Amino acid sequence: MALTMNDVDRFEAARPRLEAIAYRLLGSASDAEDAVQDTFLRWQAADVDRVEIPEAWLTKVLTNLCLNQLTSARARRETYVGEWLPEPLLAGDPMLGPADTAEQRESVSYAVLALMERLSPNERVVYVLREAFGHPHREIAEILDITEAAAQQIFHRAKKHIADGKPRTEIDEAAAQRIVEEFLAAATSGRTEPLVRLLTQDAISVGDGGGKVPARAKAFEGALAVAKFMRGLFKPSAAKRAYVGGSPEVYVSTANGAPALVAVVGGRVVGVMCLEITDEGIAAFRNQVNPDKLERATQRWAATDHGESLLNAF
Repeated sequence: MALTMNDVDRFEAARPRLEAIAYRLLGSASDAEDAVQDTFLRWQAADVDRVEIPEAWLTKVLTNLCLNQLTSARARRETYVGEWLPEPLLAGDPMLGPADTAEQRESVSYAVLALMERLSPNERVVYVLREAFGHPHREIAEILDITEAAAQQIFHRAKKHIADGKPRTEIDEAAAQRIVEEFLAAATSGRTEPLVRLLTQDAISVGDGGGKVPARAKAFEGALAVAKFMRGLFKPSAAKRAYVGGSPEVYVSTANGAPALVAVVGGRVVGVMCLEITDEGIAAFRNQVNPDKLERATQRWAATDHGESLLNAF
């Protein structure tokens, strides 16, 4: 049965919300888009006149598609080259979804998306639907075909896992901006000591090159190790310039609602460094340099005003 324009419009009205859910579940914008498109194909094939609550129906179909992807993704990531990090979304990207509450903003933060990789597929679904989108446990239970009590238990377990690994108290935006600028100055000074002073003692740096761009297979851990890595990363080198096709311009921006440095060469985003800043200092750097996970960032970058670069790296 062919969809009417009204049926298509109903789906399109739901698309932004579906994409925001899928991104939080999968950590990948391209996978989220694919899951939403597959949901549309199922909507197209359904007898939509018999669907009482389209939003609930679409959410259930999307969630089950994402569950299948999460299960297969676990197997794929066992063979992934190096560390796997989510795809970063730059400021204003509609896929970031609602940001009205602290819970909604936190659920799409880069730090929490990375933590969600430790959850089981069911835990991730329950956490996202409840924490970010406010679905009642009864609805979540129906989507997962479990009891409401089980949904509540899974949610409390998932929330504890996230809370146990969550960053310490964050600081306000103005202070974060100042620290990012101080970090850039320290990183380009050629000295380790100024960098160490900006980091927490247990700071980490993780990079995702996907086997396509050099990135260390294991995280750097501890302030001194991270500082030495950052000093080397920002040291100019002809080999680095040749590798990325020029000298990157570095901008201070935000990704997933938190401070980030965006490296751009000829309009192409070649790296997004997401900083986790706490009241004790910079606790983590999560560096996305896999070109497959930067295509959407490049599109977004081209469509927005991003000010002037703070430096030309390498």
